[in-house]
Amino acid sequence: MELQGKVIAALPERSGVSARGEWKAQEFVIEYQEGQYPRHLVFNVWGADRLQRFNIQIGQTVLVAFDIDAREWNGRWFTDIRAFDVRQVDPNAVMAQAAPQAQPAPFPQPTAAPAADANPAAPFPPQQEAAAGESADDLPF
Repeated sequence: MELQGKVIAALPERSGVSARGEWKAQEFVIEYQEGQYPRHLVFNVWGADRLQRFNIQIGQTVLVAFDIDAREWNGRWFTDIRAFDVRQVDPNAVMAQAAPQAQPAPFPQPTAAPAADANPAAPFPPQQEAAAGESADDLPF
């Protein structure tokens, strides 16, 4: 999945040692617009190499590509939003794209309706009268 928004917070970096070696992770909060009100998303970046490569700064507009996963621990479920790619977006380009969409499109003018049938309430053609000894419906059962 992908989401574009403005970085509003960078939480403290975490690090540790596991069976695979040393690890680093950091969480970031972005604010994005969906509907009338702004929404927020917390995502995490794992790995010192990714943290350095993405170089995420507060105030940047970014496009975040992420995976969502959930895991269970002691009977509780936790959702993990892990970014695998973060790209900086030019805020001027974002404003240029958003400006035309901000103006509502004019409604199309109504056109003349096609001529109505004599009986507009009947959506099906009239049924044929059954011949002597036959059923009026055409169902095979």
